[in-house]
Amino acid sequence: MSLSPWRTALIAACYLAPALAAIPAAAEVTEDLLTGDMRKFVAEERAVSDVAFTGPDGAEETLSDYEGQVVLVNFWATWCAPCREEMPTLAALQEEMGGEDFTVLTIATGRNPQPAIEGFFEEIGVEGLPVALDPQQQLARDMAVLGLPITILVDAKGREVGRLIGGADWNSPEAQALIASVMEG
Repeated sequence: MSLSPWRTALIAACYLAPALAAIPAAAEVTEDLLTGDMRKFVAEERAVSDVAFTGPDGAEETLSDYEGQVVLVNFWATWCAPCREEMPTLAALQEEMGGEDFTVLTIATGRNPQPAIEGFFEEIGVEGLPVALDPQQQLARDMAVLGLPITILVDAKGREVGRLIGGADWNSPEAQALIASVMEG
């Protein structure tokens, strides 16, 4: 006896529903957390890329090297005007919340020579923020970064929780509450 496609799908859904219910959803990011600049945050769980980039210490890294920490990954460039406004808020967030369980990782993607990066940070008065490099934009492409800035929130299990396209005040109470909810989750 052959089942129609819709009956097969219905039967499969019945068997899969309990298993799917056990999977924690990225929707742990509830609507009440998405206020202020965080209204632009799109909660969508997906795997992060395993493409290598140059880490802040100059060694090759992947995002999986940060597993165990919640990471706010910010893709930016020295020529990006919204990045100039956003970067001080990322530095303040790192100062406020950074530590063993959370870090801000800024990734300069594309052509960003070291003197230009240093000048960028000096002009905007930012110190102590780790800068990684993705000069060929391989990580950015693999992570579907189609414009700048894009900031991706990664949970401690190494999964993307969601992303915000464009600039935001990442040291706002709304951003801190969103990040804290992922850290608790």
